[in-house]
Amino acid sequence: MDGSGMEREGLRRRPVGVEPTTAGGHVRVWAPGHAGVALVTPKGAEVHLAPAEEGYFAGWVDGLTDGALYGFRLDGEDVVRPDPASRCQPDGPDGWSRVVDPGLFPWTDDAWTGVTLPGQVLYELHIGTFTQAGTWEAAEAELPRLRDLGVTVIEMMPIAEFSGRFGWGYDAAALFAPSHRYGSPDDLRRFVDRAHTLGLGVILDVVYNHLGPEGCHITNYAPNFLSEVHGTDWGQGLNFDGPGSKGVRDFVLANVAHWIEEYHFDGLRLDSTQDIHDASQEHILSAIARTARKAAGHRSVILIAENEPQEARLLHRPEQGGFGLDAVWADDFHHSAIVALTGHRRAYFRDYTGGPQELLSAIRRGWLFQGQRYDWHDKQRGTSALDLRPERFVTFLENHDQIANTGLGQRLHQRTSPGQLRALTALLLLGPATPCSSKARSTQAQPRSGFLQMSVRTSERQPVRAVASRWASSPTWRPGRWPSVCQTQRRRRRSKPASSRPRAHQRRSMPLPSTVTFCGCAARTR
Repeated sequence: MDGSGMEREGLRRRPVGVEPTTAGGHVRVWAPGHAGVALVTPKGAEVHLAPAEEGYFAGWVDGLTDGALYGFRLDGEDVVRPDPASRCQPDGPDGWSRVVDPGLFPWTDDAWTGVTLPGQVLYELHIGTFTQAGTWEAAEAELPRLRDLGVTVIEMMPIAEFSGRFGWGYDAAALFAPSHRYGSPDDLRRFVDRAHTLGLGVILDVVYNHLGPEGCHITNYAPNFLSEVHGTDWGQGLNFDGPGSKGVRDFVLANVAHWIEEYHFDGLRLDSTQDIHDASQEHILSAIARTARKAAGHRSVILIAENEPQEARLLHRPEQGGFGLDAVWADDFHHSAIVALTGHRRAYFRDYTGGPQELLSAIRRGWLFQGQRYDWHDKQRGTSALDLRPERFVTFLENHDQIANTGLGQRLHQRTSPGQLRALTALLLLGPATPCSSKARSTQAQPRSGFLQMSVRTSERQPVRAVASRWASSPTWRPGRWPSVCQTQRRRRRSKPASSRPRAHQRRSMPLPSTVTFCGCAARTR
């Protein structure tokens, strides 16, 4: 059967990528503006794909079955590029793509019905630092311990293929390919399958606001994949509403469906939704919610947003002008708790007091800032959320961002006293919001390789810890002020005897009573 015949019969599940059978595979790639696309293999075979509508090229390739390696040439150039919708990059984002047939995996979770939000306890997990091996196979062996700890849903940090030796996954290069550093696609499936057997849900953190700076080849195929109008803190945003945006939207929505269908994830955590810009009639976030629920079929999924401006419309139903998501991160509780525990009130913590009433208000209202002035931004922040149930707010004492923002990656137990930390942990777990813990909180462990925010690329030789140390030493850091501020801090530290420097638990913090009671449970603070 040729490519056009397969498409006419509607046998494709996704608009992009290779969909294999036992005889070969149907290939479809989005490359608008290019005159030709050819599939090539390491053995020298070459198959020219036929142009289709809206900038697509497609065709049937005999022998392109599960495990086969392939790449593409654009317009007859010598360079062989990986498939932007590759399901596996065994040698990293710049190497050959590998065909993966998701239908070959023997799932055992047919009785699993998914997860709903009420009553869940989330656990933010980074595969690379969760175990010494840093693989899905090693993490799978620890799942019973997470269940016994009381975790009900694992929030897996981003796993899409990235450039470099290690990273948190927020600089994705190949959105459809699980990172080869953590194992194979089937290792990931076994992890999820085993979690379901133990009664644990698994949701995936995904990044649809920007692309990584290295190893991302999609812009060679479609230069208009990135927006010329919308920027983010990490560069150009994705083009969800400009010329050629239909292909971008189809690509991202196919990615959403693929994680839910092919890996049985129980939902998604959407990174920095304030940087997902879209002026289309249907916002891409609403389309993501609709696509995820359709892909899940009979299973229930939960969709969680990170949203610094605190926009309640994310959780409102589409018929109310919202996007139909289930929950949103609640930074205000974290910020108030950090002030209470450490006394730290610099940067965005300066709008918080850490007092008991402030913490109670954060618990009752979900967000503290619902339209009030926010000094750190020098403008109003937040929207009214008084109509939202408390479980729709995800609260935490630590997460990957907040650990990184300490500069040296310090965990909270290194910055406060054990008793105070126990008291606020009790408040987190016993409050009406949905609590989220992390490896740092449950084990109080130091990370491997620094647990760094973005990927550390192979070409980098700058000592990352030295940069972090200089940043952490400055209480008044601003862009462009690195040398003078850091030198001043180093001089101050050298002039002060080590014995006189306060330890973490001696630093100024809000005083707590010796015993705090939450919901009838007492937690000793000293």
